[in-house]
Amino acid sequence: MYTFNDKKGRDICLLPEVTAVVQQLFKEKWNGAMKKPVRVFYVQRCYRYERPQKGRYREFTQIGLERLGGTDGRDEVIGLLRECLDKFQIDYKLNDTVKRGLDYYVEDGFEVEVDNLGAQRQIAGGGRYDCGIGWAIGLERVLLSASS
Repeated sequence: MYTFNDKKGRDICLLPEVTAVVQQLFKEKWNGAMKKPVRVFYVQRCYRYERPQKGRYREFTQIGLERLGGTDGRDEVIGLLRECLDKFQIDYKLNDTVKRGLDYYVEDGFEVEVDNLGAQRQIAGGGRYDCGIGWAIGLERVLLSASS
């Protein structure tokens, strides 16, 4: 994660991913004010502090969908992920029982892999967290897989 002080000495953090922010907004603002389920779609530039490599850059674009509150929604969310990937005309494998590396997930998640990308073959992932379920796609990896 990139953290630093700006010219006025304020603490700054470049956003590493969006799901946690959406969860916080739902808990603090949307939960009491909006009809459930709340469906959110976003496209956001994100940043990671690690060694760049093919398909894994320090700056990347996260496309995501979150379904917050309401009933289960897993089939709906995975169906929308498949529909989105099919629009890109990519051959992919969806594994819907994986352990995700982020601590806010409360059960097995799901990941999408494209074999022709090699070591960085995961292009999307998601799962259930305490207030909803959602997924995110790495746009740069999708573009790499479409051109491979």
